[in-house]
This record gives sequence, C-alpha cells and structure tokens, in this order.
Amino acid sequence: MRNFYFNHDGNVDDLVSLLLLLQMPDVNLLGVGVTDADGYVEPASLASRKIIDRFGHEGRKPADVAKSNSRAKHQFPDAWRLSAFSFNDFPLLNEHGSKPHLPLATKPGHLDMIDKLQSSDKKVTLVMTGPLTDLARALKVDPTITEKIDKLYWMGGALNSQGNVAAPGADDTMEWNAYWDAKAVKTVWDSSLEIVMLGLDSTDQVPLTSKLRLRWAAQRSYPALDLIGQGYSLVHSFEANSIYYLWDVLTTLSSRYPELIEYKQVKTDVITTAPSEGRTYETKNGREVLFVTSVDAEAFYDKIDELAKLAPQG
Repeated sequence: MRNFYFNHDGNVDDLVSLLLLLQMPDVNLLGVGVTDADGYVEPASLASRKIIDRFGHEGRKPADVAKSNSRAKHQFPDAWRLSAFSFNDFPLLNEHGSKPHLPLATKPGHLDMIDKLQSSDKKVTLVMTGPLTDLARALKVDPTITEKIDKLYWMGGALNSQGNVAAPGADDTMEWNAYWDAKAVKTVWDSSLEIVMLGLDSTDQVPLTSKLRLRWAAQRSYPALDLIGQGYSLVHSFEANSIYYLWDVLTTLSSRYPELIEYKQVKTDVITTAPSEGRTYETKNGREVLFVTSVDAEAFYDKIDELAKLAPQG
C-alpha cells in the first residue's frame, strides 16, 4: 500500500482527481487539503468531503479534509471558480442530505499537511493540482517534511512561454497555478524535493472532447462515471478562450501509473516579478525537474473508466 497526500484547489478537474485517487486499489489517501484558488474553498471542501463519504473505501480513505487559509497574490477569475458550487449541489452527492459525515480537519491545510506527512510510516507521494502555497508554507514551518515526501507531482507552469493568464500587467507567459503565488513556486523549487512537473504543454494530448463526454454518458449506470460526466458538463472551452484539457486528472493518474507518460529531465527556474511573475522556464543554471513531454492518451482515458468502475455502486 502506498501513502498519498492530495492538495487541490476545487475545480471540476480537481474533484474528479479526488474521486479517482480514492479508487486506486493500492493507494492509502492520508489526507486532502483544499485551497481557495480555481474553486471557492467552502463549496470545494464540502464537495470533497461528500465525494469521500460516497466513494471512499474503508481502510484507505482520509479521516478528514483540511481547508487551507492560504490566500492569493493573484486570484483566478471568478467565472472559472463558480463550478465548485454546482458540483457541490449535484444530487448524487446530496441524496442522503447536504451535510457531509466526514469532518473538517482541525488545522488549516499547510499544518494538516505537516501532521499527515510526519505521521506516515513510509514516504508519501504528494500530488498537488493547484498552487504550491500550502507546501511552501509547510516547508517554512517544518523543513524536515522533505524527508517524508517521495515525489511531488505538480500540475503547474509551462515551459513554452505560452501561458493561460490574461490579466493587466501580465505578459501571458505564465500558468495560473504558478501566477497565483509565484514566490511559493520559488520556495518549493529551492527545496530538495524531487519534482514531476506537468505543465500546460504536458497535457495537450488529453483534451476534453464531445466524443469523451458521450463516452461517459454511455456509461452513466456507473455512479462515478455519472458524476464525472456531470462534472465536466459544467466546463466549456469558451470560458477560458482555449481548449479544455484534463490537466489535473493527468497529473493525478501519472503519480500512480507512470507508464501513461514520458518525461525528460530539465533544469528550470521561476520568475517572481512582473510582468512575467510566475513564468517557469528552462535554464542551465536552474534546478532539475522531471517534465512530462507526452501521454498515451488512449490508455489514459481507459484508466479513468477502469478506476471509476471500481467505485462503490450503492
């Protein structure tokens, strides 16, 4: 059994990632932290608790969900964040009432991360599909947590200078999770952690297509696939003026099924000042990361279906 900790920021892709992590047969999910970034933290943490109530497996699901008190240097657009409210209201997550059984953790996200890592009897795989702020704060409080982390899998950044930030004063070379708190990225980059980075340019082989939506719709007799299909009905390309890719789900599945991806070692750094604040880039003087370069897309989509079908049916 492998120990995992999952820190996300509450959009559809994050919540689907949580659902799939819970189904991985040999993964013990020690904890979940939710950041107030690409989704509003209150409905996103409620939805996370309901997902664990409905689809978690006894003996390998977390005992609580931690709500982060980290705040943005640059906040995501409100229009992107609203899907957390709709996801939390899905009938499938509320058929037994709107109040989840799983409690909130007593400590905020970064301190919960420290506690869960330090209590593990083995090294932990850390998956983060939002900003790195909780990890950066945790490192400042207790730098020894690096000894408890096997690898960090992060969805963030881009190495081709084509970002997804269209904001005043920004030059559009950065990705939003990095732009949310660029100094946090720098703190993590300055640590000794082994980092597997899935940037915007890592995920262009796994788009959300009409064919994929219909594939899930045809399998909606499986409750988890029904929830996945409902979730992605909330997102469309025109909201971000670009194609929607399964960024976070690819990061999550890569952390357990590395055969789905190929990567290369690159030396990188991050810019922490405007107008390129949050830009990640290659440089011979940078720190080494494993950067994902390609994906076996068909195997990836098949793995989503396979895991979702392992979820509790009743």
